[in-house]
Amino acid sequence: MHVVVDENDLFAEVRGDGDAVVLLHGFPLTHRIWDSTANALAEKYRVVAPDLRGMGASGGTEGPYLMEQLAGDLAAMLDALGIERTTIVGHSLGGYVALAFARMYDARVSRLALVASRLVADTPEIAAARRALADRIEAHDAIDAALDESLPRLLAPGSSGAVRNSAREIARENNPVGLAAMLRGMALRDDARDIAGELTMPVTVIAGVEDPGISLEEAHAVADAFPNAELVMLERVAHLPMLEDPAGLERALRGLLAR
Repeated sequence: MHVVVDENDLFAEVRGDGDAVVLLHGFPLTHRIWDSTANALAEKYRVVAPDLRGMGASGGTEGPYLMEQLAGDLAAMLDALGIERTTIVGHSLGGYVALAFARMYDARVSRLALVASRLVADTPEIAAARRALADRIEAHDAIDAALDESLPRLLAPGSSGAVRNSAREIARENNPVGLAAMLRGMALRDDARDIAGELTMPVTVIAGVEDPGISLEEAHAVADAFPNAELVMLERVAHLPMLEDPAGLERALRGLLAR
């Protein structure tokens, strides 16, 4: 489906019927990273998998894309679908958007899953690195720099060639303008630790044991920040459990949806 928000065309794939579940993708990916998960959950739920502004099949505008702006896009999309409340599953960047949405529209969130995501804002060093990468992408008008820098950190060393190829194929559906604007928006995002304690809905934090970007200690800290959270650690998984262990991710999400 397509929804126009502020004269910008946004895309989402919608499957199944039942209670709504929104799947928000990470960077530098698109809704297609969720294909296996969406197909499994659509047997019982109405699954909405958007392409975030400027990514995949969604149109872009001038950046940076603030997380609050992306949360507003999601609210408009849910309105167009007639969905008042939903479970939101946010992967990495998608987790940042999910948290911004929960800050702005907490009554619309029935459950929350953060997959390979975090609460803290970027350090000055990480924010500077994001802006530098955005500059390189724009200078060369190509996404190769983003893929070469981002993708190797997303997968466990033992990931198969098929998994690696799939991740790169999906990431290549993006364009330089959208990726640069998203990088700058991530660098500007707010710390979400201040609201975690106020979000009383069921929460599941899902992390990969081999994720180089999110340590076991940080995963525990994220789960501990919420009053009603569970932590699921997936073995032999880095940052992309939907490709590296789709069955394990599905079990974790079904556990959340049963709460």
